[in-house]
Amino acid sequence: MARVYPTGRERTKEMIISPKYDDMMKELFHNETVLRYFLSDILRVCPDRIWNLRLKTPFLRKRGRKEKQGILDVVAEFGDDTKVNVELQVRIVRNWDKRQLFYLAKMYTEELIKGEDYSRLKRCVGISLLDFNLSDRPKYHTVYRLRDEEGNEFTDALEIHVLELGKPLTGKEKADEWIQFFNVETEEDLRMIKAKTKNPGILEAIRELRRLSLDSPMKWRYDAYLKRKRDEKAREAYVWEEGEAKGRAEGREEGKAEGRAEGKAEGKAEGRAEGKAEGRTEGESYKLVSQVCRKLRKGKEPERIAEELEEEVGLIQSICQAAEEFGPEYDEGKVFDAFFK
Repeated sequence: MARVYPTGRERTKEMIISPKYDDMMKELFHNETVLRYFLSDILRVCPDRIWNLRLKTPFLRKRGRKEKQGILDVVAEFGDDTKVNVELQVRIVRNWDKRQLFYLAKMYTEELIKGEDYSRLKRCVGISLLDFNLSDRPKYHTVYRLRDEEGNEFTDALEIHVLELGKPLTGKEKADEWIQFFNVETEEDLRMIKAKTKNPGILEAIRELRRLSLDSPMKWRYDAYLKRKRDEKAREAYVWEEGEAKGRAEGREEGKAEGRAEGKAEGKAEGRAEGKAEGRTEGESYKLVSQVCRKLRKGKEPERIAEELEEEVGLIQSICQAAEEFGPEYDEGKVFDAFFK
């Protein structure tokens, strides 16, 4: 018996599973019409150029036990010599650029085994759908190729397309409708896109999204995925709050410790200065104070005075502090009495 799908107002009550959900994206691109027109629009070629289209295993071949396994989202081949990897990334990850190059390079070299001719290497294209902004530039569909510093192409064997889904659209890119599609959240969003488009791939993608959103196993997996995301956010918020509280507490303790350490250091410095001063004969001490006072009258700083007299900065600073109330004359006798008495 054929399944009856809700229409119109009934469907607005149905939950639309986000096309940015990993399993949904993979299912959508298993539809040949969706994948063909998507590749045509993103690579900016006629749909007829996407011929002999076939899906490939997402597991990249390892050459040794210790080699890192590469697992891609959607891998396809078309024509005689082009392989494409379509990846969706919803969260910012560290070293995303290096990861993208790793997958592209591995995909490029995986079919060539020892002794085979390099002519077997196929053109490889990576298409990344990013649900975050990679840069502050307004451009949302960026194409990277191997070129020299003057812009001359070295080879078209490696190519990367980056689509940043969160940036404002200009309405001039073929990719615009696909970005709008991947950002849908409700049935109303789908109806608005459908009313404006004539793209067979977008129309097929809308039909598939509606069908798959009613699929029970897909809905169960999506519900579990949403629960995991909510739990992750709750854990992140908890860890953030705990870290913030701990940071504040540690900051207060460090502040207290630093205050105590500074107090001890100042006390030790003053003690050393006083000890050194007391260790001198009265005549030597008076001579030192007299030298400091003369230099203070010339407007010199304690550090400069210490350097010129080849004395410890702490001792000279202590004498200068005692001399402050007697400036600008800096009476040597009064300074001597204030410092040593």
